[in-house]
Amino acid sequence: MTTSAADPGGEDVARDEHAAYPPLDSECRKAIVRQSLSVGIATGAYGISFGALGVASGLSTLQTVALSILLFSGGSQFAVVGILGAGGTGSAAIATSTLLGVRNGLYALQTSRILEVHGLRRLLSAHVTIDESTAVAVGQEDRRAGRLGFWVTGIAVFVFWNLMTLVGALVGNALGEPQRWGLDAAAAAAFTALLWPRLRSRDAAATMVLAVAIALLTSPVLPVGVPVILTVLAAVVIGLSGGGRHEKVAPEDVP
Repeated sequence: MTTSAADPGGEDVARDEHAAYPPLDSECRKAIVRQSLSVGIATGAYGISFGALGVASGLSTLQTVALSILLFSGGSQFAVVGILGAGGTGSAAIATSTLLGVRNGLYALQTSRILEVHGLRRLLSAHVTIDESTAVAVGQEDRRAGRLGFWVTGIAVFVFWNLMTLVGALVGNALGEPQRWGLDAAAAAAFTALLWPRLRSRDAAATMVLAVAIALLTSPVLPVGVPVILTVLAAVVIGLSGGGRHEKVAPEDVP
């Protein structure tokens, strides 16, 4: 997992990396890989819930796993099976899942600057641009570490999530409600642990408080996943209130 995850960005590092970024030492690489695999396992465990819900909504095991592999975005996946399970139309399911997938496009605005990939790698990176891979990538100290974190996390989540989706589809009825096992909290806990070190500035803390308020107010009345998109407004409001100020750029980040 570690070798294959690092390789997609490796050639780009050698060709395009800024000279100010030193190669990652072995301890640093191990720490990033441990962090990424922890996130992948914690998030992947919740895939069992999607597998169970997929077959409960009327999809076959093969359809559930195929949907998970091809769509690969938790919020969008749950939206599809939720709408289909409630008797909704396929067009409504597609429209809702597409709306929820918009946030991944916003993530790409940031991750594309870190990855700098082209061709097939660009397509692969787009498929694994999700909440977790983005959070690990932007949480690293430099671009080289961010690339490693992005690929290891994205691939780890993809593998564990889809394996557990298969398990959930096969044993979903015997498992019962996944929430009873606390699996719904595992992914949220891992994501919170990732973001916590980033809350050092006043703007970041204010963004968090406003985002939490928006989520609490809108979650009871809006479809699943829509509150997540609305929390983006928190960053917009805080950014505009600061007169367009930006994070301080380190000298080594200047091309």
